[in-house]
Parts: sequence; C-alpha cells; structure tokens
Amino acid sequence: MAKIITVEQKEQAKNSSIQKPTTKSPLFRKINYILMGICVFLLILGYILLSGGKSPDPEGFSPEIFSTRRIVVSPIIMLAGIIAGVFAIMYHPQNKNPKE
Repeated sequence: MAKIITVEQKEQAKNSSIQKPTTKSPLFRKINYILMGICVFLLILGYILLSGGKSPDPEGFSPEIFSTRRIVVSPIIMLAGIIAGVFAIMYHPQNKNPKE
C-alpha cells in the first residue's frame, strides 16, 4: 500500500535534511604540532645514535656494532618518539572557554 505524504511533510523532510554550517575547531592545534615536532626530533636522534660503527677493515670484525648506545639507548629513544607521536595525534586539549 502506498504511503501518502503531504506537502507539509515534504517541506519538513527537506528542511531537516539541509545541514546548517557549523564552525568546528581545527583537528590539530598548536600544541599537537609541537608534540609532533618533538616526536620527529626523537626519531631522528634515535637514528643518528644508531648509525656508525664502521670497521676500518671490511674483512675484519668490529665489536663497536654491539655498543650500549646502539643496542639500548637508541631503540629506547626511538620507542619514546613513536609513543610521543601517538600521544601527539590523540591529544585533544579541553576548551576552557565558558561561552561554548
């Protein structure tokens, strides 16, 4: 059975489907970009600490590749950079403005 729709119901449906423009705050704020910059800095620092250890003789073994800096410190700094990156993306400061 066909449903009968009045002109008023059509107008209501038309008006309710029109989206009014809203002013939304930006997705990322200044603090998010600062935290992302810290993340990038930590990752670059970790890769710099990871590099090096070249042996003067290509045929010889260099124990420098097993230094504490490369095996412990650098991965910890890089992991901190990744965690900082996730935090920087997820962080959303609360609005302190009582007018909103």
